[in-house]
Amino acid sequence: MDIFELLDALEELVDSSPKIPLSSKALVNYEDVLDCIDQIRSVLPEEIRQARWVAKERDRIISEAKHDAERILLEARSRIDELAEETEVVKKAREMAEEIMEKARATSLEIRRGSEIYAEEILCKLEDNLNSVLDTIRLGREELNQSSITNQVS
Repeated sequence: MDIFELLDALEELVDSSPKIPLSSKALVNYEDVLDCIDQIRSVLPEEIRQARWVAKERDRIISEAKHDAERILLEARSRIDELAEETEVVKKAREMAEEIMEKARATSLEIRRGSEIYAEEILCKLEDNLNSVLDTIRLGREELNQSSITNQVS
C-alpha cells in the first residue's frame, strides 16, 4: 500500500466509527488506529528514499551537464588549434570557439536549472504529502486523546 491508501484507510476507520451522541466525537478502536499508524510509518521511509533518489538524480544530471560542457570546450579548443595554422582563419576560429563555449555554458546552465526545478517540484510534493500525513496523524491522536478523556470522565 502507498501512503495515500493508508491515510484513506485511517480516515475510513475514523469515519465508520460509532459517533458519540450530541457531540462531534467518535469511538475508534485504539488498536486499529495504532496499526494503521504503524503501517504509515513503514511506508514513510520509501517516500524518503524516493526524495533522496531525486536529489542524487539531480546531482547526476548536473555532473553530466558539466562533463558535457567540458567535452564541448575541449572539442572547441581542439578545433581552434586546427584553425590557428592559417592566419586568416584564426579570427573565425576564435569567433566559432566563443560561440561554442557560449552555447556550452548556456546548455549547461539550462540543464542545471531544469534539474533543479524538477528536484524542487518533487521535493515540494513530497513535503506536502508528508505534512498531510502528519496532520492526519495529529488529528487522529487528538481524537484518541479526547476519546480517552471522555471515556475516563464517563
